[in-house]
Amino acid sequence: MKRKISPSFSLLSASCLAFINLAQGQDMQSKLHFTSKDAIYTTYAAPLSRTDYKTDQAYELMWLEPDKPIGFKSKDGGEIGLLFAEGPEFRSGCSQFSGEPFINQSYSDIVQLTYSPFSNLEVAATFCVYSSNACILEYTLTNSSKEAIPMVVYPYFRLYQGISAIQPGSQEFSFSHQRNKDSWMTEHNIPLTENFHDAFLLSESPDGAGIFDTLPATLEGMNGKLKQITQAASGKALVFQKNLVLKAGESKKIRIIRYGTDASKPIDPLKEAISLLTVDMDKIMKESEKAGIHIPSLLTLNNLTETERNDRLGLYYSAFNLLRQCMMPAEGECKTNYYVFSREPKWGWGYGGQVFHESLSMLAYVYMDPQGAMNSQRVFMDRQQKDGYINYRTGPYLDETIETNGMKTSSAPWFSYTNLEIYKVTRDKVFLQQAYDSGRKLYKWFTFNRDKDQDGLYEWGGDATLESVRDGDVAVWDKVSKPENLEGPDLNSMMVMEAISLSMMAKELKLGPDISTWLNTAAKLATKMNKQLWDPETKFYYNTLLSTNGFTFISPNDLKIKEIIGFLPLWANMCNKEQAQALVQTMSNAEEFWRPYGIPTLSAKDSYYNPMGYWNGPVWVQWQYLLFRGLIDYGYYPMALQLGDKVIDQMTWHLKNDHTFWEFYSPDNRQAGWNKTYIWAGIVARMMIDMDKIRTEVGKKLER
Repeated sequence: MKRKISPSFSLLSASCLAFINLAQGQDMQSKLHFTSKDAIYTTYAAPLSRTDYKTDQAYELMWLEPDKPIGFKSKDGGEIGLLFAEGPEFRSGCSQFSGEPFINQSYSDIVQLTYSPFSNLEVAATFCVYSSNACILEYTLTNSSKEAIPMVVYPYFRLYQGISAIQPGSQEFSFSHQRNKDSWMTEHNIPLTENFHDAFLLSESPDGAGIFDTLPATLEGMNGKLKQITQAASGKALVFQKNLVLKAGESKKIRIIRYGTDASKPIDPLKEAISLLTVDMDKIMKESEKAGIHIPSLLTLNNLTETERNDRLGLYYSAFNLLRQCMMPAEGECKTNYYVFSREPKWGWGYGGQVFHESLSMLAYVYMDPQGAMNSQRVFMDRQQKDGYINYRTGPYLDETIETNGMKTSSAPWFSYTNLEIYKVTRDKVFLQQAYDSGRKLYKWFTFNRDKDQDGLYEWGGDATLESVRDGDVAVWDKVSKPENLEGPDLNSMMVMEAISLSMMAKELKLGPDISTWLNTAAKLATKMNKQLWDPETKFYYNTLLSTNGFTFISPNDLKIKEIIGFLPLWANMCNKEQAQALVQTMSNAEEFWRPYGIPTLSAKDSYYNPMGYWNGPVWVQWQYLLFRGLIDYGYYPMALQLGDKVIDQMTWHLKNDHTFWEFYSPDNRQAGWNKTYIWAGIVARMMIDMDKIRTEVGKKLER
């Protein structure tokens, strides 16, 4: 049902997805039997309660390379694991093991996996990133045979860039190491700890120890250098030797701990490591399990095969693990929790703080942690300036304004839209009032600062490529003109939706006059867009030149380049029926946009099209979600579900093959890039929730 708000503008009174209640989620994550061929995310980071921005270190499970040990590694924090010997047999690589590794439980900070290095030995390994400073790796070794097993295990820790000032102890190594900021962190003065004092601790006295430049791959190489170390040394790998005899059916626990602390602080890393010998790993697992208690169940998965169901559940829960993992606690200038783009690998651009377009991921995270999602948005509100401006990036140690040509850079205004979607789940009126007050001021700032010719249409400003989200290769900007010279369907659609969102907030807050004011604002802008940005000849929305309001800059109609931004008016609910039909027809054209794995950022017919070419082809998951919602709001349910399935198919394939989430995906083949463990890919969980609701509540419409 659509409600007229002006002769040229119509708006759904409420999406069929609005105001979904939280549901008790099934705890699939504690009942796994996932191998390296299954869809599961395998990067782990400390929970909010024990995370520190400056020293933070996360780890990735190593189980994909056949000639490498099963262990956990990070780009800057090193690698930790266990090697095995039974008689003359030395097992250092996964391909040598008797049983394929599989994961039993997996959350954002802790994982348990099981494997068999030898046919008579079962290993249950529980790895926990206990804090930003410490990780714990506990092994339960079980003799599954009817005879005693004499064996040797080799707990190891290694840093790829080297370790210095190594001091041996009775069951530990103390040492120092250094990690370096990347150029972006240095340029932005991000206070990341670079110099560490560390400890590598074994839970009992070893029978030998060694320092290696390269981790040995043979028993001869290992035993040839193991010895009791009596003086300071340097190297890259630290190895303990522990001799064991397991009786038939006997189990033995061994725990290894790696602790690193800021070298400038008076903290004894060995003392801290020793305190972790008694940490209850089961309690940590239960705490992590509890963090997902609000995740909704997906009700329609029973219609799938077992493999399909496991794939969907693996993607679904993995997405929430990613989102949870990117959340950081209040620190520095952030009064509440906030997020980073990625914890591992850590890279400056992804570690600076929050940006509006990344915050679309809160549309999913709110189902797991309602308070956390609201607090993340409050980070922006707390930092908002008196004139309404909110800076480009906001973090604990960064307020990035990027002033360009006398103008400060903000971010793509998905602010009030995100806040409203969060409220639809939390129903928190205090948050809604805060969001409304902040969103109203931000809208006025954009109105005053992003309409140079005062014609009622907006253009990007400041560092326009950054502000617009599309901060890489873009065909129209390369071939024709830069974003600050154009009035386009992207920013203007966002401003329409911001006004609509503010009107819905005003309605919830019972601010009668404001409701119509914002609806009229949205309708007025939509009318201008349909008059100037809509091309009746090709039936698509394009950029127009700021100075002429036309589609021509140099050559005739050179601005008529079909990009994904031309579909955003569907999401903004500002198209009439005929326009929506025309956009859907273009979107469904397989030669242009209806590609095997989603809708590309540029028509595949364009000469600039490249399925891995940043904004000239790839699939960006958060944009897929916006178009998905637009299709739903205009009643194109089957097509919306097909789009969701395309995206899920591609993401699931990658999760099964490389066990991570990517910044973007190819629409045409099994490729992904450029940066991994990327927070906004987690919005796929919201897409799956919405798809589940469509199939359950709108199923009868789909059958007709």
